[in-house]
Order: sequence, then C-alpha cells, then structure tokens
Amino acid sequence: MRKMLAAAVFRVLSGVTQKPASRVLVASCNYSNDAMFAIKKCDLYRLEEGPPVTTVLTREDGLRYYRMMQTVRRMELKADQLYKQKFIRGFCHLCDGQEACSVGLEAGINPTDHVITSYRAHGLCYTRGLSVRSILAELTGRRGGCAKGKGGSMHMYVKNFYGGNGIVGAQGPLGAGIALACKYKGNKEVCLALYGDGAANQGQIAEAHNMAALWKLPCVFICENNLYGMGTPVERASASTDYYKRGNFIPGLRVDGMDVLGVREATKFVADYCRSGKGPIVMELQTYRYHGHSMSDPGISYRTREEVQNVRRESDPIMLLKDRMVNSKLATVEELKDIDVEVRKEVEDAAQFAMTDPEPPLEELAHHIYCNTPAFEVRGANQWIKFKSLS
Repeated sequence: MRKMLAAAVFRVLSGVTQKPASRVLVASCNYSNDAMFAIKKCDLYRLEEGPPVTTVLTREDGLRYYRMMQTVRRMELKADQLYKQKFIRGFCHLCDGQEACSVGLEAGINPTDHVITSYRAHGLCYTRGLSVRSILAELTGRRGGCAKGKGGSMHMYVKNFYGGNGIVGAQGPLGAGIALACKYKGNKEVCLALYGDGAANQGQIAEAHNMAALWKLPCVFICENNLYGMGTPVERASASTDYYKRGNFIPGLRVDGMDVLGVREATKFVADYCRSGKGPIVMELQTYRYHGHSMSDPGISYRTREEVQNVRRESDPIMLLKDRMVNSKLATVEELKDIDVEVRKEVEDAAQFAMTDPEPPLEELAHHIYCNTPAFEVRGANQWIKFKSLS
C-alpha cells in the first residue's frame, strides 16, 4: 500500500513529455504570453464532474508562482539552519516539498476568503500575506515577528488567516465555525480548513464534517496527505487511506499536490462548489515533506533516503513548474536563476533581522490578550507580580 501511495506522488503529470529545463537552449527572449498544460485528472467521490484536465498558465502567473514557491523553500531551509543554531527554540514543523499546496491554494481563492491550518503553517503564512521577515522573526521570538514574538512556529496570524493550531485536528471544527460566519453574513466567502493525514483520524474532524453537511456550510476540508504522520506511514494509522472519501456523505476529490496548476484548478473548483450553496466538500492533496515531522525528527528512521531523493528527482513541485515554463518559453533558465538569487538575498536579509531584532520585554507579557478592551491588570507567577494588559 505504501509503495502504491508513494508511486502516486512520484508520477509526473501525464500530458506532454518534457525535457529537463537545464537542457533547454533558449535562443532569444521572445517569451510566450501563456501556454496550455495538461494536468492530472482528479479522483472523484460523489461528484459527476471535477476540475478540468487542461489549464492555461500565463507568464506573469508562472513567474509569481515560481518566486513564491522558491521563497517558501528558502525560508524553510533557513528556518532549519536557525533551529540548529538555537535561534529558534521549541516546536518547529517545516513544509519544504509541499510548496505547491500553499501557493496553489492561494491562487485558487480570493483574498477575502478564509484559511485555517495546522502547525505546519509557514508556507500558508507567506502566501496569505505575511513577509518572510515577520515569519522568521516570529520563529526566533522577536518583537518584529507577526505575533510580536509571542506565537512562535505554530501560532501566526494575518487578516483572513486564523493561524496554525497546535491541537491536532482542532482546526476542523474551527474552520466549520468560520464557514458558519460566512454563511450567516451571506458574503459568498469560503473557508479552507487544512489538516494532515494523521489528524484525519481525529474524531473532531468527523464531527465537523457532520455539522458542516447538516448546515450546508461553505467549508472546504483539505487533507494534506504527505504519506506520513508523526513517524508513521499512513497505512499503519488509517484503515482507509482514501482521505477524500472520509466525509462519507460529503463529496470529495483527490488531487496531485505536487503540481501547483493542478492544486490551483482543483481549488477553484471546490471554492465555486461551496459558493454555489451546495455545502462542504473534502479535498485530499497528495504531497510530500522533505524534512521529518518536526525538527526533532530526522525523517529517515521510517523511510529511506532513497525515497526522499526519488521524490526530489521525479516530483519536486518547483522543478516541475520550472520545466514547464522553460519548455514553453514562458521564461528562460537564466531568468529563473535571477529570481533564485533575489529570493536568497531576501531570505538572508530577513534572517539577519530575525537574529538581531530585540526580544519583547517582560512588561508586554500580558498585552493583546483581548482586542479593543480597556487596560486591566493580570497577575503574574505570584500575587505580588502584576502585568498590564493592553489591546
């Protein structure tokens, strides 16, 4: 079973056979404005039709997706380095390898739509609008962090993004609640509630499915299936690894989560489904993480180095987009290398800030407990120590 699941991730999308980008010689800078690509057909459950099997990628969108995925990749690699240097403490869950998920999801919804996810949140933080500087500074616990140094790796927020959540599966019912607010307001907005394959077995996910179906909430339940829970292959933890069917009475679809275009088109499809008033839908993204479950997990005790290398070689999301763009003359290899250099500098500058920005003072410990509330005192570790809470 595990070999079958891994093979599904390793497959390069059917369609046009492509040469590696490094072998393509571009004679001039006569770029194409757009190109048509085949995308893998989604597996469907309780659906008569699914997302399209072809899509158009414009040069502008392609360059933007490439830059965003490279930024997430470089940011996560820098977070790995900062953790090992002990600038980052505590929990830290990286998402390198899963860049097509965060970038593709954002490309398929509106900025006014809503997203809530698990603790593997850095990529979505960036695509929802947070800067690399504010993310890395939050990881190092500095005042310039997006949560002013108080949230750390798992608790980052920005408008219409309700953070990573440390309680496994808790974002399921929370996402249903956000979708309930969308329906109550009648604003045609949707909520994406993301969880991992490990969290898919939590009871509260099933409870959220039930309530969302009863009330026809505009909620997309998204399982990021990277084939492993916390050191456990999916077939050892799940009686059924068809996570897109887990809604039972809710329609679902399974998507190649290593292809940013496939994720984009599937996200447009499920968002339109929810906006039309049909209720919730489940989407499984088959993806892969290159790091272990967290920084405390080497990631090779339950899978081989060869397996990780095979995914990098055959199905890396950045490589797949790069090959498509170069072979279709949407960009040149040199142009994409220039983007790589710019991204590397941006991340290095952000890391320097994250290492030198001051930590928040102790006096601010009780700040921002509530929003728009008059100041009040909060008792500290003992009754003689008190902190003032400010909004």
